[in-house]
Amino acid sequence: MARRKLFCEYGPVCYQLSLRKERLVRHAKDLAGRQRFAATRQTEPLPALVKGHCSVIRRRLAGVDPRLQEGKARNLELAAAKVNGLVIAPGETFSFWRTVGNATRRKGYQEGLTISGGRLGHGIGGGLCQLANLIHWLVLNSPLTVTELHHHSDALFPDERRTVPFGTGTSVFYNNVDYRFRNDTGQPVQLLIWLREDELCGELRCLQPFPYRYRLVEENSHYARLEDGYYRLSQVYKLTIDRATGTVLRRELILDNRSRVLFDPALIPPEELREEDGGRWSRPMQKENPL
Repeated sequence: MARRKLFCEYGPVCYQLSLRKERLVRHAKDLAGRQRFAATRQTEPLPALVKGHCSVIRRRLAGVDPRLQEGKARNLELAAAKVNGLVIAPGETFSFWRTVGNATRRKGYQEGLTISGGRLGHGIGGGLCQLANLIHWLVLNSPLTVTELHHHSDALFPDERRTVPFGTGTSVFYNNVDYRFRNDTGQPVQLLIWLREDELCGELRCLQPFPYRYRLVEENSHYARLEDGYYRLSQVYKLTIDRATGTVLRRELILDNRSRVLFDPALIPPEELREEDGGRWSRPMQKENPL
């Protein structure tokens, strides 16, 4: 039996009407809810560093117009200025889109790379997922509570200069696909975001060091050839470590990756490819090396 088409799939006009409806629904829920959203910014950094990180802005991506990378850099610059210095008080919630706002051409945003339905595209404000990813990585390394997260479900590119576990990013799309976290600690935290040469940098800061520090570890990372294609698999654990003694107090599985590979499987490193064998993973497959 054929799947019934959604209203938004009947053409551009229907899509825009559906999009407007979803945005109005989001606004209505926020007005009716009891969340307090962070809106205060200060230029002076809070004294204690919780976590810092930088990510490369312009990556080498086969078949991607370099102009989209330049547009992404400009988009990140504009959005970073909206987030930089934001203080999230105890009990307040951070919302990516309430902080950044709608990324429109009128505000200076440019065409950048977008990902929708497992496909690459382009659009005004494209590339802002990288900012959401950075913020989420800082939050993962803290005791803050993530309240809304939309994982990327596919492996779109080969790993290239990756410095964080695979799958720890998040999708955002104005305004109904948001990224949010709540400050359930007893002190304010602050986000600092800036661009440095070809890097997007960020810090999460607070007044006093938290009693615990956190570490994210990725295990059993590999690619697998299954019946319906190639997949990127791994498990990501969050370790809670006592700051005074260095003792691991908690080990929590936060992500079990099973992401379909959408790039050319020939780009998978041979030593990272395994195939299923009776429900267990065999040793890495060895590809022939033609001499």
